Amino acid sequence: MDVRDEREWLADRFEENRPHLRAVAYRMLGSLSEADDAVQEAWLRLSRSGTEGVENLGGWLTTIVGRVCLDLLRSRKSRREEPLDAHVPEPIVSRADGIDPEQEVLLADSVGLALLVVLETLTPAERLAFVLHDMFAVPFDEIAPIVERTPAAARQLASRARRRVQGTAPVPDSDLTRQREVVDAFLAASREGDFEGLLAVLDPDVVLRADGGAVAPGLSKVVHGARAVIEQAVTFSRFALYSRPALVNGGAGVVTAQGGKPFSVLGFTVTGGKIVEINILADPERLGQVDLTILEG
Repeated sequence: MDVRDEREWLADRFEENRPHLRAVAYRMLGSLSEADDAVQEAWLRLSRSGTEGVENLGGWLTTIVGRVCLDLLRSRKSRREEPLDAHVPEPIVSRADGIDPEQEVLLADSVGLALLVVLETLTPAERLAFVLHDMFAVPFDEIAPIVERTPAAARQLASRARRRVQGTAPVPDSDLTRQREVVDAFLAASREGDFEGLLAVLDPDVVLRADGGAVAPGLSKVVHGARAVIEQAVTFSRFALYSRPALVNGGAGVVTAQGGKPFSVLGFTVTGGKIVEINILADPERLGQVDLTILEG
């Protein structure tokens, strides 16, 4: 095989693995734009080093992407300025009537915003161990060198992360139609200023997380409890006027736009028929990274 044929073969194999690698990187980073950068870096490393001595290309690429993401997480942790609790990961927005086939791999295993928010609270090494082992079945023997620990220590990292996720991340109801009904009832009650209607659909311990980013820091807040969330109903009534239904990370959500320009993306977590979490991305800079063209189809 000459050099050109080998490079084409390598590129074809990489493209076969790209959807999987994007899914790994998105769970690691909570940002599709950064995930694409990490996948591109993996390609550059592959094209420089080739596959000599590599028995399992998919596994090798997965660990390379994991290593790149770990470096990104560590550098992000040292420079992040906004409070972590008010940070909302970059959502994946789909049409309300179904998920695009290209997004299905990204959203497998119900990677809702509520789960990504909890993953953000883990240390970079914990996040890598949990994502690679629990979500992609990578053995601890392969995770250990990436985090520079023994396999037993890597197992402990994943175990700590698992306890955090299971104890904190709410599990959304599987019935999307019911989710949509609850969210629509919430928006209708917000528009009408219906206090009782809002109480009826909000879990008493609901958490609202709004991320305005560096451009609009005044929008960033975390609000706990149904009554405190209801006090924000005036804000929601404004959202409701310009909202259109969408799927946000596979769950019922809303996109608001004025003059064709996105103003916010709202992701709702509905558990037991009640809204337990509302995540709002209103950061103008990061909203520009969210692909909303799929809603125009």
